[in-house]
Amino acid sequence: MTRKQQGYIYLTLAMTTVGSTVIASKLISAGLPPFTATALRFAVAFPCFMLLMRLTGGRLPKLSRHDWIILVIQAAAGSVGYTTLLISGLSMTSAANAGVIIGTLPVVSAGISILLLRERPDRFLLLAIGLAAAGVFSIVLAPGAGGGSLRGDIVIFGAVLCEGLFILLNKRLKTEIAPLVQSTLMTAIGFCAAAIPAVFESHAFPTASSAALLSVVYYALVPTVAGFMLWYAGAERVSGAEASLFTAIAPVSAVIFAFLLLGEPVGLHQIAGIGCVLAAVLGLALNGRRRRPA
Repeated sequence: MTRKQQGYIYLTLAMTTVGSTVIASKLISAGLPPFTATALRFAVAFPCFMLLMRLTGGRLPKLSRHDWIILVIQAAAGSVGYTTLLISGLSMTSAANAGVIIGTLPVVSAGISILLLRERPDRFLLLAIGLAAAGVFSIVLAPGAGGGSLRGDIVIFGAVLCEGLFILLNKRLKTEIAPLVQSTLMTAIGFCAAAIPAVFESHAFPTASSAALLSVVYYALVPTVAGFMLWYAGAERVSGAEASLFTAIAPVSAVIFAFLLLGEPVGLHQIAGIGCVLAAVLGLALNGRRRRPA
């Protein structure tokens, strides 16, 4: 097996774990409040990241006040905002719908860059945005189908916007931070940010279900820690353009898991939605690959 083929396997596994977070979040939403679950996720993941830093010799660089502010906002939006909104949304809508919506992340991130960074879009990017929008509308305009709800779908899209903001803010950092160090910081800051509101929501769920607690541990250890290791092990073996293609696996695996593990029906509107989202993500990645040599 070649080094590149190993990279493809690692990236596939990494994005499959990302898709599985939708299922884990669906189970968590039935047994734990969102901020409590998010704080527990980071509490479990943080020691693992600290151990990885110790084993690899990772060190925190000297950061300016500007970078610390960016990191705190990133953790609040991408770590806490994304997780809590995903869990909250899945208490109202289906995992299959959520899988389609989170698949729009690469395109949403590009759209945010256009709006906030004034980046000039080309026709391929505009086409990708249009396809992703069509994919989302295909499920939003079918309220109640397959257990989905418009309100829940909107909350899930809010989670995607938070993650898109996280990616945008990463471009604003003045100091280069190693991915492992940044992930460790995100879990630490995210825990602090989620723990405060978690104290005030504990009355909503006096007793947590075992399925929810196990799902939190799974979310922390597999998609968060193992998914991180798999992604970067794969990304160092292939080009950036090739790695970006594998993001399309996440929404597909989420929809498949929703059908196989949760028994959710997958209708034509969801199949059409995932098709549009896949076309948008793959088109965006291939366009980036085409432009890079120039």
